[in-house]
Amino acid sequence: MDDLDTQVLRTALAWQAAGTSPVLVTVARTWGSAPRPPGSLMVIDGRGRTWGSVSGGCIEDDLVARVREGGLAAVCARGTPEVQRYGISAEEAHRFGLPCGGTIELVLEPVSERSRLAELLAALDARRSVERHLDLARGEVRLSEGRPDGVPRLDAATLTSWHGPSARLILIGAGDIADFIGRMAPALGFEVWVCDPREERRAAWQLPGVTLSAEMPDDLIQRLKPDRRTAVVALSHDPKLDDLALIDALQSEAFYVGAIGSRRNSETRRARLREHFDLGEAALGRLHGPAGLYIGSRTPAEIALSILAEVVAAKNGARLPAGAGVAGGKAQAEATVSPT
Repeated sequence: MDDLDTQVLRTALAWQAAGTSPVLVTVARTWGSAPRPPGSLMVIDGRGRTWGSVSGGCIEDDLVARVREGGLAAVCARGTPEVQRYGISAEEAHRFGLPCGGTIELVLEPVSERSRLAELLAALDARRSVERHLDLARGEVRLSEGRPDGVPRLDAATLTSWHGPSARLILIGAGDIADFIGRMAPALGFEVWVCDPREERRAAWQLPGVTLSAEMPDDLIQRLKPDRRTAVVALSHDPKLDDLALIDALQSEAFYVGAIGSRRNSETRRARLREHFDLGEAALGRLHGPAGLYIGSRTPAEIALSILAEVVAAKNGARLPAGAGVAGGKAQAEATVSPT
């Protein structure tokens, strides 16, 4: 499943192909608090239909009202990209749902062949990262290889933005926890793969939208070549499967590698990977085990939520406090229990 911004790009391309002349809206800069971060996308067409968001709803409502009253010329009078600011004054900030003094700057871009959205999406589908340069005077776009994400850069002539492939989540083991992760992760913008060579495990798997693989885990990891937008979580409880996946994943560019299990089993796994598979401390230091944040989870659904929370934190570069993981949280909880 695509993340929201990729869905916006696909929708903009589809509306362009249908002849509705959409406008792509990008959050270029913000000052103070803002509902949506720079880089967020929305598309609006001549009928006032929208997909995506750039605020809590009030700015979208204003754009829709202007388009329905005056057509797309009401937001892009010259037929070329325009820069618009909302929320400069306290009165406007209140009107558009921004905190007092907050400001959001948008670039509104009429979508055409010059936008090169088909090429951009083809690159993202091939898991390539793209740097997109929009000429504000002419509406022409230049694409080049780039990093997977970053804050847009806007100057008087150009909007530069960065686009990477959707986050990918590879799960080893088709059990209950994988099932719940597979239900939740697509809503967070993850493309989900589940790998399990055990036929009896795959036979009961019925989750649309998730790619199910019968390959051996190491074969799948080597084939997919986890990049900086990929997370790998071992869930099978079978060392023959989990270890194979972890050996290759820990030596890849994956932004997160984790494995489920007790604290004792996690330490045993680290010792096994170190002694029998020659994994160094740098690679082992990347392993989240037991995987997840400590939330007192007990059921498969709660464990899935715990793991997904840690994966999302890693994807977003969030700095978590010491002891936030399962191992640290359980140790702290045990330390506070009074002896009986």
